[in-house]
Amino acid sequence: MSIRPVIVHHKGNLDNLKYPPNSLEAVRASLEAGADCVEVDILALAAGDYLVVHDELLETETTGSGPVMACTPEQARTLYIRWHDEEEDNPERYPVPLLSEVVALLEAYPGKTRLQLDFKNFIPFASDEPLRRLVELVRPLGERVIVTSCADWQLRRLRRLAPWLDLGFDILFYLDWRDPNREYDSRLPPFRESSYGYFDDHLLAVGQSWPVRDYLADRCEVLARQVPGASALYINHALLIQSLDDGFNWAEALASMGMQTVAWTLDADNSRHMAHTFRLYENGVRQFTSNTPLALAGLLGR
Repeated sequence: MSIRPVIVHHKGNLDNLKYPPNSLEAVRASLEAGADCVEVDILALAAGDYLVVHDELLETETTGSGPVMACTPEQARTLYIRWHDEEEDNPERYPVPLLSEVVALLEAYPGKTRLQLDFKNFIPFASDEPLRRLVELVRPLGERVIVTSCADWQLRRLRRLAPWLDLGFDILFYLDWRDPNREYDSRLPPFRESSYGYFDDHLLAVGQSWPVRDYLADRCEVLARQVPGASALYINHALLIQSLDDGFNWAEALASMGMQTVAWTLDADNSRHMAHTFRLYENGVRQFTSNTPLALAGLLGR
């Protein structure tokens, strides 16, 4: 019997994009659609709460300006999401949610839908207060919440503060495969293309001493142990596919260590994404992040 795939609603998106990503309205629509898991991005405010945004500067996504970490909850409640509707004559305005509001909304829908919080504070905090704040904000959801991040140092501190909290590690800053026909943010690691064809700043990647499969197996083992107790690794679908081409199956290796593989981000309106989705499913991946979660679930035969 095949295992039912879990589809993560990326930034709360549903297929028709009726509401802006990371909005309370999008999260509510996903909950009403019976989502397996709803993902939103969070950044710490100056005190008291977190803001549901992706970028550290308010002007990137909201009507505010300046660093998110300089913004108070009172100021945050006056902000609206910048979205394409603002160009229309009578735009509908969507407030930028606070994490406390998202948690309250999940509590109002007491089903099995989980909340994934993609933690975007990569720079270490001066104290653990923002992390303790996060733990207390999500505590009411218990097992229904998972905190994920590329910043494994933040996740390790969260593990010490809240041993009960489910954590997932995105390996993007350590290992990636990049399409040579696309542009990538040069400010973010990994900075070097290795002799194995992957982007990897690890010393092991300087020269090709092993078969590619053995190199990937070693990197997988190290990354899987980088956040003690993490339940899953979150991995770019292009990296997973290239690894299969090179003879290594991340889902199989991680399952042997009791961990899940979550592939991101795959959309049903992209033929390349769908080819990757079917191949990854055939090779043991059972969790997929998508902007078109309903269509993706249908195509996977849910």
